[in-house]
Amino acid sequence: MILKRSIPLLIAAIVGFLLIATYFVPKTEQWGADAMEMFIILAAAAMVLGAGNLLLMNLSKVSSRSEGWGYAAITLVAFFVVLYIGMFKIGAYPTPTSPDNAWTAPVIQEGAPFWWIYQYCLVPLTATMFAMLAFYIASAAFRAFRAKNTEAFLLLFTAFIVLLGQIYAGIWISDVLHLPTPETYAGDLDSPWYQFLNGLRLENLTQMILDVPQKAGNRAIMIGIALGIVSTSLKVLLGVDRSYLGSED
Repeated sequence: MILKRSIPLLIAAIVGFLLIATYFVPKTEQWGADAMEMFIILAAAAMVLGAGNLLLMNLSKVSSRSEGWGYAAITLVAFFVVLYIGMFKIGAYPTPTSPDNAWTAPVIQEGAPFWWIYQYCLVPLTATMFAMLAFYIASAAFRAFRAKNTEAFLLLFTAFIVLLGQIYAGIWISDVLHLPTPETYAGDLDSPWYQFLNGLRLENLTQMILDVPQKAGNRAIMIGIALGIVSTSLKVLLGVDRSYLGSED
């Protein structure tokens, strides 16, 4: 029980407080750098465990022919193909410093098979996922932005202004309303009247919303997140929260 519970708690506390000390005690900076190198090694081991878990889960789906097993088979094929090409640097060109050794080539080398897979498979798939995310956001916004009260109406109105200010329709509406720009205004650009009318243009109003109230709210949220991180970290370092060790068994 001591090996399973007390020693991991002690290691986590020592390393955690050491990394905190590196920000305040200059002499401990090298210790923190050494600890981060150990973390990279542990992260590499965790990636191996994650890959093993991926294989087990998808092999189980394929062998049992459960729902979605075809996608699991595609995942396994893609995993092994990319792993083989990347690990053995298939088709990579050697560097000028070592022209006889292809292993000196960088992993992502323009024109190499691994680069081709990344550029023409992974990047389009990522773009497709983010493009689909826009529709989910629009659907969620439609359900959330219902003017049931004054606060919801203000939120809906502000979101509408920001959305219009991000597209050409906002510029077109501002031009239809004859709101001035530096190119179209013939008077004094420093006059309060011009500053007021120019600020009402949807693109400028959107930027003002993003720069003032949005940043203020974002900073308040970040402060709350920081306080939560501090409290959670102290609970872990002091051994109050031991959930990362698993069950008590």
